[in-house]
Amino acid sequence: MTWHGPTFRISDGETIDGAWCLVWCRHDWQDEYYPEDLFVYADGRISRGGYEATDLAGLARLLASGKVALTRPDGSERTAHPSKWLARYPEPRTDETFLAEVADEISRLAGRPTAGERLREAVRGYRQDTTEPNRSLLRDAYLAVPAHRRVFVLGDVDQQDRPLRILVTDLGEPVDGDGPVATPELHQGALDYFADVDAGVERAEQERAVRFADAPVGAPQPPVVLRETVYTRGWPAELGDFALRNDYDAPFTYEGETYPTVVHGYWALFAADRADHDRIRAAATAREAQELGAGAAGRPDWAARRLAVMAGLLRAKFAQHPRLAELLAATGEGAILYSGFDSPFWCDEGSRGGGRNWTGRLLELIRSELLATGAETA
Repeated sequence: MTWHGPTFRISDGETIDGAWCLVWCRHDWQDEYYPEDLFVYADGRISRGGYEATDLAGLARLLASGKVALTRPDGSERTAHPSKWLARYPEPRTDETFLAEVADEISRLAGRPTAGERLREAVRGYRQDTTEPNRSLLRDAYLAVPAHRRVFVLGDVDQQDRPLRILVTDLGEPVDGDGPVATPELHQGALDYFADVDAGVERAEQERAVRFADAPVGAPQPPVVLRETVYTRGWPAELGDFALRNDYDAPFTYEGETYPTVVHGYWALFAADRADHDRIRAAATAREAQELGAGAAGRPDWAARRLAVMAGLLRAKFAQHPRLAELLAATGEGAILYSGFDSPFWCDEGSRGGGRNWTGRLLELIRSELLATGAETA
């Protein structure tokens, strides 16, 4: 059974997490079946297609009456393997094991331990103390896993759940009734399997720690969002995040030319003709500079140059305005999202939907350079 999600419903203002799977339902007026979504929720509510709310006991009655079926009734049945030990596929799903699966899914949605998690805890307990009471607890935990899910419970496509089946079999008894006789050596081999798995997990964690040794620690900082805002009465007297935007009036010199804003510089350098460059640079506002630039003939190689040009303009702006550099450095280490209605190449949310946020990324790079320089000179 494949579960899909996430989904939810609202009950008394509270969000109740849910998931759904496909079942077959019998038509009320015709003796035929049709596929339907079965929804289950963290509080135990179960419904077909969003209607006819019931609970686990009610689902059991629907299954017993034939109103809900796990497979199409006229479908072909799978032939059982003659040997349970040699079988490489799950046990058939029954109404009883499906109900156990639904109960397990409700536990997962509610944040309670699932049967698989309780089984892993029982394995750890038995490995720490290989006594018969602990092996009995391991057997109970294994049998609590829905039968058709047991073969997958270890996530091992080669061994499947055989190490567990060996451990829950009493010494001297054949595993699964037709497999090898359980011996102390066979039990120890199964225990060695779990030791090897744990060692592999530990090695993977150590390797991951090496690969990600430079990753930030602690909770990530919230992003800084630089929203496009129009100040009809001019820029506020007190500096704020708005001064980090490209349309803020902060004249600077770049490659021997002075530009009122980054927007002026970007669109002036976009223009292929020198006369257009000068006209854009002299625009009264950043918005006018952008409109003039968009109407000018652009450099044929602009797509390959624009990222480097923008990086150079931003570096020049913050290098020549120490107060703005301090403001950028003070934004911390979180992401910078540059929001607006310009090209989605530069904005986090461009006029055509989600953008690539290159302006925000470049501001993060320059912030890092400023912080690194400050650390070196401190």
